[in-house]
Parts: sequence; structure tokens; C-alpha cells
Amino acid sequence: MLFWKAAVALSLSVMPIPPFPRLDLPTPALVLESAALERNIARMAAFAAKRGIALRPHAKTHKSGEIARRQIAAGAVGICCAKLGEAEALAADGVANIHLTSPVVTPGAIARLVALNGQIALSLVADHPDNVRALAAAADAPLTIFIDVDPGVHRTGVTSPQAAVELARAIAASGWLRLGGVQYYCGSHQHIPSHTDRSAAIAERTDYLRTVLTALKHAGFEIPVVTGAGTGTFAIDADLGVLTELQVGSYIFLDREYRDCELDGAFEPALFVDATVISANTPGMVTIDAGLKALAADAGLPVVLAGAEGRYAFMGDEQGAVIGAKLPGLGARIVLMPPHCDPTVNLYDRYYVLDGATVTDIWPVTARGCST
Repeated sequence: MLFWKAAVALSLSVMPIPPFPRLDLPTPALVLESAALERNIARMAAFAAKRGIALRPHAKTHKSGEIARRQIAAGAVGICCAKLGEAEALAADGVANIHLTSPVVTPGAIARLVALNGQIALSLVADHPDNVRALAAAADAPLTIFIDVDPGVHRTGVTSPQAAVELARAIAASGWLRLGGVQYYCGSHQHIPSHTDRSAAIAERTDYLRTVLTALKHAGFEIPVVTGAGTGTFAIDADLGVLTELQVGSYIFLDREYRDCELDGAFEPALFVDATVISANTPGMVTIDAGLKALAADAGLPVVLAGAEGRYAFMGDEQGAVIGAKLPGLGARIVLMPPHCDPTVNLYDRYYVLDGATVTDIWPVTARGCST
């Protein structure tokens, strides 16, 4: 452990100190264009304010205390975290209003949750009466629970209006727990390429959500918050008028997956991976130092944005290839657009923040690897 800490300290000590030219970055590097990030944050905040909808961005995208604070300063009511470990890391970095979008069920995790609930404004989801009873037994202060509603993918969530009512009754029967609202996230719908098809799919799923909310109302439960949506459907959901809070995430970076969709809103790419050509011995191909450990591969291939004209191919853990007719030489820099920003961010310890061609700051990926 002491050796590991010394190695980390040494690696940090030899890093360039901002400001310095982008070309001096050690690669592969996670690069964030600050002006584009700020414009994306402002545009979503303005949309939510204009529509009278609360904004609670999902920090699973950026895992950054610095970015979360900027989103809140722009008008967000708080943030979402996917995992308890993320919430703990961001709370320790000064983020004081967090909603957990995944259930917390094990005794050890519930004990950590109860401790965190004593430090910040915290809410979380549940989808099973046994979980509600376990949370109630452990709680030592009021704890806000949202009913997680399954939109049909069977990942998490209650699977019928009656199950939602039964869960609400379990929450009401507990001591410290209070019903905060309903969560409804149609994750599988966010990347439907056609706006028309995506709108129709969300409208159909929202009709189902209305049946859940109606059942809860008829059973005597007030639902103050209906939270959900994402970057692919936020404007559609706003038009449908059922959600009261938006859990958008990837809008701040606009990765290749969302760039390929017909999106509402004038968001722009802000997150990139810089790489270096390390071999140029094969005609029509160069090898760069960004492979599977530098770019998440679950959503396909990154896009070559600058430094070459060609297509990217994975070449293993440490390397990738750029294949094309117009390629640079040894030591040249190539800029890539990540295919999926969330898991790509989780591969890095830090963001290098750009103003033009100058690195002006370095921000830690605060909750990197916090998956428990």
C-alpha cells in the first residue's frame, strides 16, 4: 500500500502544471473543452427553467464534484448517482443533495446509506417491500424513498400499478421513511435514432406511467415528484407533461451515441480522448496509444475527429489503429470522440480542461471506480 501511494504521488509530481499546451499532454488523455461544457450546462438549465421542470443531472456521466457543483450553480436542485459509492465520494467533495437511482439492499450498504443520510440531503429508490422494511429497520432519521417503476426492461422497478401501491403502503407503514415520489427511467429508449420513433415509444411508456400514478392517487398517496428522462428524451418528456424532474446526464459531453441521434437541444461535443501515434510502419494504418483501456467499447467505435482522416479500430488493451489514406507520422496527435462517455470517463483519474489549445486546469474524476 505504501509503495502504491508513493507511485501515485510520483506520477502526479511529474505531470505538467497548468497552464501548458495541449500538445504537451501525456496520452491517452481525457480532455474536456471548458467552453463547450459550460454552454451545455447553461442550455439544459435554461430549458428546465423555461419549462418549469426541476433539473437533477445524473453524475454517473461525469463522476466529478467540480462538474456537479457547476450544474447546481446553474440551477440544478441536486444530482443523481447510480451507486452508493459515487454518492459517498461526491458528498465528501461537497455535493450536498443527492438522489440514488439504484436500490441499496445489503446490510453493509444500508448501514453506509444511513450514515450518509445524516450528512446530506439524500433520497433513493426501492422496488420491493422487503427492502423497504430493511431500510426502515436501519434508519435513525427521516429517509426519503422513491418508488422505482419498471418501464418494461425488467432491470429494476415495480412491475405493475398494484405493486406500486403495495410498496407505497409499506413505506407509509414504516417509521422513518417518507414517500418522495416515483422514478421512471426509460433507459432503453434514449438512443432510438429516429426522433419520431423515440417520441412514439416514450409516449406509449408514459401512458403506462399514468396508470401507475392514477393507482397511487386512488389509493390516497400524493406523489410530489416524478423523476426520470435522459438526454435522448428530455424534451419529449417535458412536452408530455408527466415528469416533474429531469435526470439528464450525457448532454454535458455529447458522446458519439447521442451525436448519432436526432436530439432536441443545441448541445455540442465537449469530451475527447487525445492519443499519440506510436507506430507508422504499415501503409494505410498507424497505431495509437489508445485502446480498450482508454475507450469504452460497449457502444462501438470512437470517431477520429482531428489529426488524421480515417477510421478507428481497436487493436488490444493498450493500442488502437487509425486506418485511412491521409495519416500522420510518428508522434503525431489524434483526437477521438468517445462512443459512450460514462464508462470512458471511469477509465481515467482526471480531466484535462482546455481553453482553446491550452490546458488550464486538471479536475479529478472524483468517483472513479466507486461502483459499490
